[in-house]
Amino acid sequence: MNRLVVRRTTWALATHLLATCSDAAERGVVIGCDARSGSSAFAEEAAAVAAGLGLVVHELPRAFPTPLCPFAVAQLGAVAGIQITASHNPAKDNGYKVYAADGAQIIAPDDAAVASLAARAPALVELAPAQSPLRRPVDGALVDAYRRTALGLLSPGSPRALRIVYTPLHGVGGALVPDLLRRAGFGPVHVVEEQLHPDPAFPTVAFPNPEEPGALDLALRLAEQVEADLVVANDPDADRLALCVRDAQGNYVQLSGDQVGWLLADATSRRLRRDGSRGMFATTIVSSSMLEALCAARHLDFAETLTGFKWIARAGLRSGQPLAFGYEEALGYAVSPLVADKDGMTAALVACELAAAAASQGTSLLATIDALESALGVHSTSSFSLRFDGPEGPEAMAALLADLLTEPPTELGGSAVLAFENLAQGYRGLPPTTGLRLELEGPTRVIIRPSGTEPKVKVYLEAVTEPPEHGELLAKRVEAAARLAETEMALRARLRPADER
Repeated sequence: MNRLVVRRTTWALATHLLATCSDAAERGVVIGCDARSGSSAFAEEAAAVAAGLGLVVHELPRAFPTPLCPFAVAQLGAVAGIQITASHNPAKDNGYKVYAADGAQIIAPDDAAVASLAARAPALVELAPAQSPLRRPVDGALVDAYRRTALGLLSPGSPRALRIVYTPLHGVGGALVPDLLRRAGFGPVHVVEEQLHPDPAFPTVAFPNPEEPGALDLALRLAEQVEADLVVANDPDADRLALCVRDAQGNYVQLSGDQVGWLLADATSRRLRRDGSRGMFATTIVSSSMLEALCAARHLDFAETLTGFKWIARAGLRSGQPLAFGYEEALGYAVSPLVADKDGMTAALVACELAAAAASQGTSLLATIDALESALGVHSTSSFSLRFDGPEGPEAMAALLADLLTEPPTELGGSAVLAFENLAQGYRGLPPTTGLRLELEGPTRVIIRPSGTEPKVKVYLEAVTEPPEHGELLAKRVEAAARLAETEMALRARLRPADER
């Protein structure tokens, strides 16, 4: 990621837009960035190139949350959006995210067309100066519109008494989220001061991902001091959300991405029922199957997609109805159709409303999860990754998947493999993708796929049980956890290089 890459990619995107959309120049592109090292300079480069080719450029404030980019694309009627961000990746990384006119991330054939053009981009392109009339700063009205949209997701008169600890993990969420929480009436809100202001070095965390061990240590320490009811964390570009709650013993427990997804889906389905409206519920093939079970039980429209919000957002678009709710297990949630991507800020508001409502009734978010699993069965999930650093990494990752295809396992951890599917051949009508899916006795599900952003092979596991009888919930959870542990141990042994087995 460097200025030349940004210049060539922006030239390719602008050229593609001008060739395929007759009013692309007037509608223009939205350009934003997070607070990472180089992000502001890369956004400046992108704006200069796009305007130099004749496109209006709607420039978001520098170091601003990623969800504002797709929101702005929709609000301004732009033909595309560019966000410079590496989300929750390590400090040394950066990235270039592109949104289509519908506010969702671009997919084929547009992504391939842009990549092809970028490979042939000229060495020299015309750059528009900062004072070009085509470069137009987005004013505060857009932020006000986003704020109204976010606050409008809450039910008037719902409980708001909630002691919150919030951290943006040295990212850009601090610019909006504490203010949103206070405007909504939640409080008191305690912010982790050491992590409030953007810092691309992420000095207090080893890895700026709220899923990583240790990332929320400062937030949890503050929560103990102020006796918080809920810990709320965003990743550095504020498109993901993590929650920690207190258990019956008063200890803080971090909810999994799937568990937060269940809670938000449950709340959304109840809201739709109250409003008499409908919408699509969607999640990915690597997320928990609980959402599908919930939708079946409540007669809701459900779609399973490939990994990534570019597919989740379009699950609703394809069906001609709004996406009522979408999530992926990696802490990504969409609770409003006005942002066609994951949004950790609006999701935070809805989660706080749920926690406050539960507290007002003398119950908790953990009790809500208990009720869901009691009704629909325990859905226990886990995951792990294998890193493949260095220039030989991609070849080693491909070799691992090829080895599994050549000699697929017939049993894992004492459970027979009932089905083995190559996702490159398509699955349930989804587009082909690199990865494997295994169904085991239990039932237990395993999905193995390469990461789209890091040199990793990622493995996702889920063990499901029948709905427990009264008093059997803990036993069913122990059963599912044991099945996951046995399967993971067997998988780790199977995924070692052949000469190490």
